[in-house]
Amino acid sequence: MRNQTPRLSWRNTPQGDVPVSDRFDDPYYSLDNGLAETRHVFLEGNDLPARFTPGFVIGELGFGTGLNALAAVDLWRRAGMKGRLQFTSFEAFPMAADDMQKALAAWPELGADAEFLVECWARGQRRAAFDCADLEVIEGDARTTLPAWRGAADAWFLDGFSPARNPEMWEPSLLAEVARHARAGATLATYSAAGHVRRALADAGFGVTRTSGFRGKRHMTRGRL
Repeated sequence: MRNQTPRLSWRNTPQGDVPVSDRFDDPYYSLDNGLAETRHVFLEGNDLPARFTPGFVIGELGFGTGLNALAAVDLWRRAGMKGRLQFTSFEAFPMAADDMQKALAAWPELGADAEFLVECWARGQRRAAFDCADLEVIEGDARTTLPAWRGAADAWFLDGFSPARNPEMWEPSLLAEVARHARAGATLATYSAAGHVRRALADAGFGVTRTSGFRGKRHMTRGRL
């Protein structure tokens, strides 16, 4: 079955136009500042760059605009890491290249990497070799594609749409697969602090903590295997 390109609405904000999924009625990232949210939730939430080591692997549920991947590549480069970062993301509804370009235009500091990603995406490539990192996006329902993945991550970014609107991405069986595809001592972070998500992660083997969320959001979740 061919993956569906998502239907989007756009919300005008001071930072630029923010895509909103019509299917899930949820923005792809904070209306306040998506890049700042990514850095707070997913990068700081996984203790990055302090935990970076050569060959570090990041796994992600929900590629969206590619913002999280670009922020991770940027951080790896600025940290002066040797070797290459590996970033694998799972996405059921790959965005059109034009929409990706429109969304990422809000952050000129990611410009060269964003332009490269969009060019690859427009050609139908779901692998991109940056100067310091290798990106792979695996299309399809993560409940099927993640169990088939042979890799394991040092850090997980759980960035599906809201559990209330996209419950499939937060099912206990899928979160158990996240744990199964995690290296010893791996961490995870997500903007969600929903009780059933935290319980499922704990049942999967993660030590879970609730910490301060991004700006107006009270809490988010961090975990360590």
